Amino acid sequence: MGALQTLAVAALLLAATGFAQQTKPAPATPIDAKKADLGGKVWNPDWDVIVEKAIPPAMLSPAVSHDVARFCPRFASMDDTDKRAFWAYFFQALAGAEAGLNPRTRVRHHEPEVAKIDKVTGVAVRSEGLLQLSYEDGKLYGCDFNWEADRKLPPNSPDKSILQPKNNLECGVEVLNHQIIDQHKPLLTRTAYWSTLQPGRMSYRVFAKQMTNPPAACGLHAPTPVKKAATTETVAEGAKATQATR
Repeated sequence: MGALQTLAVAALLLAATGFAQQTKPAPATPIDAKKADLGGKVWNPDWDVIVEKAIPPAMLSPAVSHDVARFCPRFASMDDTDKRAFWAYFFQALAGAEAGLNPRTRVRHHEPEVAKIDKVTGVAVRSEGLLQLSYEDGKLYGCDFNWEADRKLPPNSPDKSILQPKNNLECGVEVLNHQIIDQHKPLLTRTAYWSTLQPGRMSYRVFAKQMTNPPAACGLHAPTPVKKAATTETVAEGAKATQATR
């Protein structure tokens, strides 16, 4: 390879590095901070990277600025790295409200409005994993859930594809992208997939309380100190509310 070719290749590599997607850790939500104090399940920083890499360009566009303004006032003026960090924080808060940050959480609902038959498994729907998704969701949104393999495992096996944080979080990004980008629905709406994003529900209140410590770039006012006892009580109430309304 000649000198000019070598320089050309080096220039291409530098350009590729410059355009590489950048990620950064998201702050801890109140539930994450308190569970760390109490020795419970906490948010894994690796999950920030999973979420940030999964965020499609449309979710970084000015089109979503109005939707997230309540939680991240400066979203429109932030760079893409900070925007991805905001979404990582958002999904941490969502996972906290939905599953208490426990990737093995599995819930079967008995309320008529949600106790439906999963079209993939053929049995009553179970909400599973960090974002409480189902195998039917996997089929609808093209997620990496493998029911044929998972059905051969014990019911509570942590090895199920739907319980893997990467699969669950990436699927959750697809669900939200479909809602706010494809369907042009608000982030917070009574028809949101997650009850935690439906204003007026108790589970939404739990989620909103987790959104008080977003990345500094968001420019949200400083959160008030959270009392451990109050947070623990809120988490317990939220878990019950989420299970009752999903």
